[in-house]
Amino acid sequence: MRVISENKIDKNRMTSTQIIVLGFLLAIFVGALLLMIPFATARGEETSFLTALFTATTSICVTGLVVVDTFSHWSFFGQLIILVLIQIGGFGVITLFSIVMMMMKKQFSLRTRILIQDYYNLDTISGLIKFLRRVIKDTLIVEGIGAVLYAFIFVPKFGPLKGVWVSIFNSVSAFCNAGMDVMGPNSLIDYQTNLPVNLITMTLIVLGGIGYVVWFDVIENIKRSSKRWIGLRAFWRRLEVHTKLVINLTLFLIISGALLVLLFEWNNPDTIGNMSVGNKILASFFQSITFRTAGFATVPQEALTPSTCIAGLMYMFVGGSPVGTAGGIKTVTIFVVMLNVFSFIRNRTEPVVFSRAVSEKLINKASAIVMSNLMLSIVLLMVLMQVCHVPALSAAYEIFSATGTVGLSRGLTSSLNVPGQIVVMIGMYAGRIGPISMALFFSTGRSDKNDIRFSNGHFIVG
Repeated sequence: MRVISENKIDKNRMTSTQIIVLGFLLAIFVGALLLMIPFATARGEETSFLTALFTATTSICVTGLVVVDTFSHWSFFGQLIILVLIQIGGFGVITLFSIVMMMMKKQFSLRTRILIQDYYNLDTISGLIKFLRRVIKDTLIVEGIGAVLYAFIFVPKFGPLKGVWVSIFNSVSAFCNAGMDVMGPNSLIDYQTNLPVNLITMTLIVLGGIGYVVWFDVIENIKRSSKRWIGLRAFWRRLEVHTKLVINLTLFLIISGALLVLLFEWNNPDTIGNMSVGNKILASFFQSITFRTAGFATVPQEALTPSTCIAGLMYMFVGGSPVGTAGGIKTVTIFVVMLNVFSFIRNRTEPVVFSRAVSEKLINKASAIVMSNLMLSIVLLMVLMQVCHVPALSAAYEIFSATGTVGLSRGLTSSLNVPGQIVVMIGMYAGRIGPISMALFFSTGRSDKNDIRFSNGHFIVG
């Protein structure tokens, strides 16, 4: 009888995926309730539940789409709540829970360790708490450095108090790839030719989106190399295969995106057409980087050519890299799918990268992620166009920005009706936790059908 009772408890216990999904949802609703407090607005008036919920969702999901201006609608208290929500979203609610556990000096159970492992998509629970502490420490260090660098620009402009606040807010928002700011209604358009602001912001975005695993691998190898100079080639060979792949993919996406923006916007007077060549290149690189889940803008998004917007949809869909603060399906995911395609075309029995084979399980997971995210985006796009009657390109830009947790908009967000706002919120939430997680949330557990083997059927594809 005792064994039956224990099995029943285990069966009814929530899975890691369910805890993550509900944890994000709970954080959103708590944030919304706090933002509804009159003290949270600049005018001391109560914010409607829908507006507060939308703001809390975009903050927790580190998206950046807003229905009210962050700098003017919210008081310092409201902006502080938003900043905390962004930081929680960047860390993840599971990391926040772990921080509380460490502050209370509580022991991490095996189940909690597995939960953290699932959230960060790690292969093992070995050294998990050390990894978690390093994530928290290094994140705060990078955000602190970013805030200090920003302060040299924003303190002279806004004064000591507001300048420091703007610097901190922008640094956290950029690193977490949230794209929200408290400077004004034009994002970073007023700073489109300001080299320090552009470089600081782009660096923070890339560092947040490249993934902690890559960080730590590069840093560890730099420490080893500092004892004895080994040369760049030897240094590169020492890096993990994942690190090499992410660095190559990140550079390729940044450069290719910048070239496309430069090509499509070169003569566009409403974006970069009237800039000098140097500033055109700067703005193009910034746009390329911000496409992949950042949300800051140095050129008006509604003024971009249709070709640039369509290219942007692809970069939004891909997003950043695994185990980072960025959204999207992730760089390695799309690479694995494309690698499998080319391997099939070349009649190779298994996909190989850097002399390492890619497992069938990983290919299946990557394919499921790509298809589920694409289907989600298309369905939400059709619904948004139906309930709001907006142009297809602007609607697609909005939806792919939401599901990719990007935060760029062609001026559509603030004009959305209630059904439209709900559709975008669903997109942001699903994009942050992933459609696969949503599906697994409703899963009843392991299927016994996996133990059954069937004979092959004759099907025709292509």
